[in-house]
Amino acid sequence: MQVLKQFWRQITVMLIFIGLVIGFVVLLVTNNTATVNIANVNIRSGPGMSYAIEDATSKGTKVHIMKRKNNWLYVRYADHKFGWIASWLVNEHNSQLTKTTKISEATIVLDPGHGGSDSGALSSKGKMEKTYTLRVAKAVAKKLRAAGAHVVLTRDSDKYVGLSARPAIANKLHADAFISFHFDSSPEKNTASGITTYYYHKSTSLALAKALNNNVSTLPIPSKGTDFGDFLVIRDNSRPAVLMELGYINDKSDFKTISSKKYPQEVAHAVYAGLSTYFANQ
Repeated sequence: MQVLKQFWRQITVMLIFIGLVIGFVVLLVTNNTATVNIANVNIRSGPGMSYAIEDATSKGTKVHIMKRKNNWLYVRYADHKFGWIASWLVNEHNSQLTKTTKISEATIVLDPGHGGSDSGALSSKGKMEKTYTLRVAKAVAKKLRAAGAHVVLTRDSDKYVGLSARPAIANKLHADAFISFHFDSSPEKNTASGITTYYYHKSTSLALAKALNNNVSTLPIPSKGTDFGDFLVIRDNSRPAVLMELGYINDKSDFKTISSKKYPQEVAHAVYAGLSTYFANQ
């Protein structure tokens, strides 16, 4: 007891030091681990798509980040294996989804489908889908920015953007929502009509899809509801992500609405209302 009294200060300092070291190690490990969020992710020999595929890992695999280069991570996985993996295909444990509760706090990525050499679907008179997806995205962006949101477009002009680059933007920015705009097309013209809101990852994106779908009922084209959709831009997306087919471009009635000057504004109001509801319920 006498010894404890004599050295209590030293013991206290040592215990505090040990606690700080343990806390630092835990923080270091947490900030340098990640979980693969996509099925069958390739492990490459270097930081880029041009490098050889050396292995593959499955969804849910935990990896330890050793170093970074551009948007690639050099990781250790399965205890003793090493390789490069794309950063947008993992959830880093220090960048989990945040609970944004209003649009003014949100980072939102809008994706006008197609562009450049990729025209998308065609109307019965040869009008290109890419033209109308950009019009809608710009109108939505203007509406959301006016409300204080940080909005990023995957393209803001008639240029080609690869499919994989689109979700990569949302993943890199840790976006609170990703919305890809498209117009549907049926095998035969004038045989289908309606708006569909697609999601891929139910756990992160179904709530967003439902909130947006509930508000497109105000649009002149009828809603067909929400549905699962295996589209790369939402499949390879770790953020809340949906793809909206805002009518059939090769349907005469739908296209009359799609090509009208007021439709982009109407979509903007519907998307704004849907996002407001979505964030309020977080």
